[in-house]
Amino acid sequence: MATPIDPRTAKAGTADAYHARTHGEPLAAKGRGPFDTLASAETLGVVVAAGDSRSTRHLPMVDPARSCAPIAADLEAAAVRVLRSGRYILGPEVSAFEREAASYLHAAHGVGVSSGTDGLFLALRALDVGQGDEVLVPAFGFVATVEAVVRTGAHPVFVDVLPVCGRMNLDDAEKKRSPRTRALMHVPLAGQGSGTGAVARWAAQRSIFLVEDAAQSFGATDEGRPIGTFGAIGVFSFFPAKILGGFGDGGLVVTNQARLAESVRGLRQHGRSTDGRFAEEGCNGRLDELQAALLRVRLTRISEDLAARRALADGYDRALIVRGLAAPVICKGPCTSFVTGPHPPLALPPRCTSASAYGLYSVRLRDPDLRPRVRAKLLEAGIDSAIYYERLLCDELVFHRVAPADNHFPAARDLAARTLALPFFVGLTPADVERIADALASAL
Repeated sequence: MATPIDPRTAKAGTADAYHARTHGEPLAAKGRGPFDTLASAETLGVVVAAGDSRSTRHLPMVDPARSCAPIAADLEAAAVRVLRSGRYILGPEVSAFEREAASYLHAAHGVGVSSGTDGLFLALRALDVGQGDEVLVPAFGFVATVEAVVRTGAHPVFVDVLPVCGRMNLDDAEKKRSPRTRALMHVPLAGQGSGTGAVARWAAQRSIFLVEDAAQSFGATDEGRPIGTFGAIGVFSFFPAKILGGFGDGGLVVTNQARLAESVRGLRQHGRSTDGRFAEEGCNGRLDELQAALLRVRLTRISEDLAARRALADGYDRALIVRGLAAPVICKGPCTSFVTGPHPPLALPPRCTSASAYGLYSVRLRDPDLRPRVRAKLLEAGIDSAIYYERLLCDELVFHRVAPADNHFPAARDLAARTLALPFFVGLTPADVERIADALASAL
């Protein structure tokens, strides 16, 4: 039988401290369940990279099993605890996770939801955004941002982005806003939170609601403040590939306004109000107890994971620079231009004054025509890559009814043509990074 943990002596920040503080019980014994080893993590639906040779194994874009290996026993214990509890919907695990995550983000309220996508929709609904309203959205990013706007009945207005960090270009936003503009969807891509404070001030000065689509930015900051807490409401995703990845879908809505938090809580339960009546149309958008329990375990290591991600990004930068593939990026002013030295083939992710969480590690190719060949060469070497994002949102067929007649978005189109994301996850080793850099050097 495992030795009970003393909360007074458990080392702060460790899984032991987490269990002692929240449950007062020992961790589950190792070797007893489906998540004890990396390979058997598939039992919980986690995809394990193929191959077992460190020098030749396949390198995927993300590998949740490797990332979670240090806390595998803790995750198993949490899962078993929920299964034995008989409470699977909106129980104590969801409530505890909402408090703990909100506390980490320095937000007054947190509301667990079924996904980041549903969270965006519920956030807009809570702000009473709908038919007849316009919402400013970036032309470059993931479909969920605009999808949430369309679901409310509001009209998305596409705005160009800045050429380095990809956040919304406020000069273009000024041209696009109108008396009908109710909200702005701010998307800090790849964990780069720089400029969020400036966006928040711009929106506040114009009485426009700021909704932060922080799906890729859990743990990032700007001006010393957590991303997701600048606007009226912020939304995070716990898709397995995210910084705080879950084991299925999940999301979190955070706000400092009690009224908005109460509204989202009702809307996620089909619009049910506190008196039990259904006063408005909502959806089934709840975070499951099992996901919340597992996310609580992952949250205990978020500081270590963020440090690992930043160290991994540093390693990538060094490996690419030393091979002459890139030069350090220097942001000028509000991230409107960049310097990459004597014309190397790649541009690194920007190094801003904000603390990036590195949700992704994406480089940009100076010659976009080389991207297909580079991807093919990487794949031959057993290395995955991805394009985030190949098409502008206004070009997606699903949004053809709301796409602008003038779809001239030069910075967004340049990013779409040049960006290439490389494998990036906690557990990727320095040797893996060197291997990837060597493959890139051969391809270029």
